[in-house]
Amino acid sequence: MRTTTAWQSVTPGTNALTRVTIERRDLRRDDIAVRIDYCGVCHSDLHRIHGMLGEKDLVPGHEATGTVTAVGAGVTGFAVGARVAIGTIVDSCGECAMCLAGQENYCYDRPTTTYGGTDRVDGTQTRGAYSREYVLREKFAFHLPDGLDSAAAAPLMCAGVSVWEPMRAAGVGPGTRVAVAGLGGLGHLAVKLATALGADVTVLSRGTAKERDARSLGATGLLVTSDDAQVSSARGRFDLILDTIPGDHELTPLISMVGLDGTLCVLGNPLQAGPHLWALGAGRKKLTSSGTGGLRHTAELLAFCAEHGITADVEVLPSSAVETALNRLAAGDVHYRFVLDMSDLDIPTS
Repeated sequence: MRTTTAWQSVTPGTNALTRVTIERRDLRRDDIAVRIDYCGVCHSDLHRIHGMLGEKDLVPGHEATGTVTAVGAGVTGFAVGARVAIGTIVDSCGECAMCLAGQENYCYDRPTTTYGGTDRVDGTQTRGAYSREYVLREKFAFHLPDGLDSAAAAPLMCAGVSVWEPMRAAGVGPGTRVAVAGLGGLGHLAVKLATALGADVTVLSRGTAKERDARSLGATGLLVTSDDAQVSSARGRFDLILDTIPGDHELTPLISMVGLDGTLCVLGNPLQAGPHLWALGAGRKKLTSSGTGGLRHTAELLAFCAEHGITADVEVLPSSAVETALNRLAAGDVHYRFVLDMSDLDIPTS
C-alpha cells in the first residue's frame, strides 16, 4: 500500500478536520497516481461533514487538479508529469445503459464516488482529494487543458459540470432565456457558461447587492425575488432556471417564471423540491435536478472552458486553513469558491 497525508473529518458536526496519514492502494494495471495540487471546497463537503448521509471519518474533496506521478502497467492515456483533473466519480459498472451513454454519474449500479464510496474491487471506502495523493482508474481522470489555471479550474469538476449538464440537456444557446438563482460557487459559473453559449442570462437574487457582479460575469440583468412586482412581471419569462441556492426556499415563485415547456433545475438543495405538480401543470413545466456529470459532458466542459477562457473565481487558501474555509463557506463569506493549496501537506508537522 501507498501512504499519503490528508485532512479527515474525525468528529461529525464540526468543521475542524484532522491531519492524518491514510493509505492509498498500490497501482492496478489501469491506475494512475496523482499528486493533488489543488482541491475545491464544495458545499456538499460541508453537508456531508455535518452528517447529511450519516457518514463518519470522511476525507472530503472531489474538485481536484494535480500532476501524474506514476502509472500502472496498462495505462495508455497518461504519462508521468501530465496535468490532470479529477471530479466527483472514480468508477462505475461500465455496462449499464447510463454508462454506455456516457452518463456514468447515473450508473444503474451506482457510481463510485471520489469519497465516501465503495471501491468496486476491494470494497474499501474511497477517500477524497483533501489529500496530497489520489489513485484512480485512468478512465475517470481528465487531461487538464493547457491555458486553464490549475487552481481556478478545480471547481469546474463539480460546480462547473453540475450546471453544464442541465444546460446541455435544455439546449441552451443563442436566443435561450436563462435565469440563475443564487450567485455562489455554482451560480457564478452558470452565468459564465450560459453567456458563453449565447443565452440571455438573468440573475435572481433577494436584493440588488450583487447586480454589479452579475453584470460583470455576463448577465444582462438582475431580478429581485423579494419584490413581488418584479416576480409577477417575469411570469413565464425563462426557458431554464438553474436554482443553485443551497438552503431551503420556496420554489413556487421560480416555477411561475418558467415559460411553456420550460425547466426549473434545482441544484443547490434538491432534497427540498417536494410536490409541486399543480404549479408545474400550468405550462407543461419540468422540475428536475442534476447529479454532477458523466465522462462525456465533463470532457466537453473542459474543452469548452479552454476555448472560451472560463474558470471559477477563486480564493486560494493553504490546506491547513480548511476549517477557516468551511466556516466561511457556512457563513456565505466566499467569492465565489474556496480552493485549497495542498502543497503544505509536504511540510512535516512538528
